Amino acid sequence: MLTNQTLHAFVPTLNPTRAKEFYGETLGLPQVSESPFALEFNANGTLLRVTTVQALIPHPFTVLGWGVDNIEDMIGQLKAKGIYFEIFGFFEQDDLGIWTAPDGTKVAWFKDTDGNLLSLAESKK
Repeated sequence: MLTNQTLHAFVPTLNPTRAKEFYGETLGLPQVSESPFALEFNANGTLLRVTTVQALIPHPFTVLGWGVDNIEDMIGQLKAKGIYFEIFGFFEQDDLGIWTAPDGTKVAWFKDTDGNLLSLAESKK
């Protein structure tokens, strides 16, 4: 049914001004629209709708993630823009915050300005 339909992703924000800067300037996603209700960004062909909400308790799990070709390089670029990568302490992560899954996939996590947990993943080649 939905196999050939376009996916839209949603993430909440309490502060659209900070979210606009984070997703647009820090992460480099092109903004495609803005209304009193939401900001919309082009995430490589997927519409990311950053919806303004009145209350938010961030989930303790990943809500958005990007597949990347070189996770170490991407972490370096994001750290240069002030992004902090999470160290959880309940599984082994390296100094960059990268966890290597049993299948060899490398994953690292960071938060947006509202505390939503985001991730980078480099699949085993």
